[in-house]
Amino acid sequence: MAKIVVHHSRKGGVGKSTGAYELAYLLDAVLVDFEHDGGGVTGKWGYRPLERLRIPILDAFESGRTPRPLKGHGKPRLVPGHPDLYDQMPQHEVVANALERWAKDWDTEWVVVDTHPGISSAAFGALSVAHAVIVPTPLRNLDLTATEELINDMPDYPLIISPTMIPPVPPEAELRRLAKAVEGTPVQVGPPVPRAVAVERRTKRIAITSENPPAKALQPVAEAYEETAKFVQEYVR
Repeated sequence: MAKIVVHHSRKGGVGKSTGAYELAYLLDAVLVDFEHDGGGVTGKWGYRPLERLRIPILDAFESGRTPRPLKGHGKPRLVPGHPDLYDQMPQHEVVANALERWAKDWDTEWVVVDTHPGISSAAFGALSVAHAVIVPTPLRNLDLTATEELINDMPDYPLIISPTMIPPVPPEAELRRLAKAVEGTPVQVGPPVPRAVAVERRTKRIAITSENPPAKALQPVAEAYEETAKFVQEYVR
């Protein structure tokens, strides 16, 4: 059965969707988007849900059938999100059971789930069946506060803190704060992902890690996501 990796955070703007997109591509995973707001992996992929008559992910929940992922060059396979997920998502038990069933039906070793920031029925369902939970965390005050709260609430979940948007000289106080947050818990800290303005301005739909080689400004980021993918593979063994 495929391994399920969930990207989850308590607040937005931390690099969650970018990380999910790159990890899904590197693992050749099916990427399931539970995001209902714009700016996530569905839009990045190039899918425009409001121009479609049907909502594949909600149809799958209602019918009990397994959705067929979209395919594209240089992009992960995708089950797209939709704005209607905001108020039409089923209970977390339905979400959890569906994810496990889909993972079994798809021809894949990996499923990556991108959740909306914060807790919800979709996030809770995905977290309950996850083999690994990636928590992107910039070394910034409010982002660390959110991650500290998450660790306190979920210390027994398979959490991997992914330090994101890290400057060339990481702030020592925030590094100590992160180390203290995971001290005495089984929570792991993954490879750091450096900050690059080029990521924020990039308009290409294909994954950064699909380019050989990526633009020079993006190469450290691509290498960091490749290291993260290896870390996740080792973690779930």
